[in-house]
Amino acid sequence: MAKSLIYLLMAGVCFGQSGSVSGLVTDPSGAPVEGVAVRAVRIETQAVARTVTNASGLYAFPALTPGRYVLSVEKEGFRTAERRELVVTVAGRLSENFALVIGERTDSLTVEDRAPVIERLSPAVQTLFDREMVQNLPLNGRSFQSLIELAPGVVLTPTSFASPGQFSVNGQRANANYFMIDGVSANVGVSASATAFPQSSGSLPGQTMMGGTNGLVSIDALQEFRVLTSSFAPEFGRMPGGQVLIQTRSGSNRYTGSLYNYFRNEKLDANDWLANSEGVERRALRQNLFGGVLGGPVWAPGLYQGRDRTFFFVSYEGQRLTQPQAALVNALVPSTAARQ
Repeated sequence: MAKSLIYLLMAGVCFGQSGSVSGLVTDPSGAPVEGVAVRAVRIETQAVARTVTNASGLYAFPALTPGRYVLSVEKEGFRTAERRELVVTVAGRLSENFALVIGERTDSLTVEDRAPVIERLSPAVQTLFDREMVQNLPLNGRSFQSLIELAPGVVLTPTSFASPGQFSVNGQRANANYFMIDGVSANVGVSASATAFPQSSGSLPGQTMMGGTNGLVSIDALQEFRVLTSSFAPEFGRMPGGQVLIQTRSGSNRYTGSLYNYFRNEKLDANDWLANSEGVERRALRQNLFGGVLGGPVWAPGLYQGRDRTFFFVSYEGQRLTQPQAALVNALVPSTAARQ
């Protein structure tokens, strides 16, 4: 059991999707400074990453967990400089340069107001959808697949027996798209449709019975996702189509959670025109999408306090659907006399 737990914890570190931050540290004359201590502190969990600049004054954090960071640099004979609210996104590459000022190291120089950081280090054609956007935009069935259509080069493909309806990126096959959740492949799903193929409207492998992405991750558990459609790095080259990188939420030093239940009912809908013309009443529609999320520090009263150290995040979502279909059939059948 102990070995299994260790392997499980290591898996999150090895396979988790991350972003990177790099830059150049110079002195007042513009010359690079070697041996500068650079520290990145994640605001949500207070996790710390450290590195030092090389002989060329360059530093790099190649694998930071997506989130908000405070970046600071320290060197004897110079004032400490900080950059606050630096947002690291999934598969994002940021460049942050520092120009040191001569002074005591105990003095600090904080850069608060500055222009938004633009990712200039990647030539990839990509679109990032953060949690705020996903929460504020209306999504049919609480599935984020409709947002994928906003990425450049994405077109929906019709469904047929030989071609499952998904979406095509830059003319590639619809089944050439690749999905990753926290760095782990999500292309392992089995369709829930009656024809054994994903339904239309850009349905994905592992979709729900309604053809949505809720089976991959619920909206409340989604931190952000990035769609790469062209010129992406070789690390994402397993499939030639679009690359969809999904990052789930994680626990932090604050306890947060939510409960929800979304429903559809025939009392809110009009009757089908054909059924109405034949005097057939509205059929029952009972659809419920319910669930909840909870995250925070691990805490056992009197035994363990996990603030700044150990965190948890759990998510559950269920779906129930009852929807009989009205059938109007005109056919010739044998009469009673013919059946005698």
